[in-house]
Amino acid sequence: MPWLTCHVPYKKTDLLHNMASLPSAIPDRYLVGNSQEIAGAAFDFLINNILFCDDELETGKKPDNVHQILCKIASRVPAGSDKLIFTPWLYGERTPVEDATLRGGFFNQSLKTTREHYARAVLEGVAYNARWLLTYVEKFIKQRLKRIDIIGGGAQSDTWCQIIADVLDRPVGQVANPIQANVRGAGLLGAVSMGYLSFKDIPGRVEIENTYQPNPANREIYDELYDAFLQIYKANKKIYARLNRTQK
Repeated sequence: MPWLTCHVPYKKTDLLHNMASLPSAIPDRYLVGNSQEIAGAAFDFLINNILFCDDELETGKKPDNVHQILCKIASRVPAGSDKLIFTPWLYGERTPVEDATLRGGFFNQSLKTTREHYARAVLEGVAYNARWLLTYVEKFIKQRLKRIDIIGGGAQSDTWCQIIADVLDRPVGQVANPIQANVRGAGLLGAVSMGYLSFKDIPGRVEIENTYQPNPANREIYDELYDAFLQIYKANKKIYARLNRTQK
């Protein structure tokens, strides 16, 4: 589950957007708590349910580096995927809206849409969803986040990091060895509890491998498609509710 968090000095709850600040390991600090349902799983959905299905049309073994290959071909498509939009609500959504009936989809396909478009649209759709959440996180903390550091499997992709920077219009710091971030965090907290470090020492021990700056040339297209992304949600939420209200 993807999330967007930072420390705040207060306890607070936003019931309308399913967010709260939770006690942190740092004294007198709280972590902004939220959880979107899907990020990397949307990419796996494309791979396992569409491109490499286990059925009679299977064309061959899935490459071990399939994620890297798809990110490579996605990078060949212009920003905005020629206005193909993917909504990543494959398992409903939690924040900034809590709605288990929402579903994912590709919008604005044409006969010119290619596999490369689908790959990039999935990466961009997750980024649009993150921008949606960012809007309410910044309202929650009453300030603009100056830089966002990214961890997890998706953070290994230069293409995805740049897309997130462009869509969110924020510099994105790619944490070194991003998959091991949780283990390193636990180790740093252990070092603090044993007196080897203080909390103020931790930021200097988090290595940022690359920083991705938003590309001004992509601002207009991503603003347009993000607005369309929100309109897709508003126009279809009642349809999703009617179709999926009996599903769990």
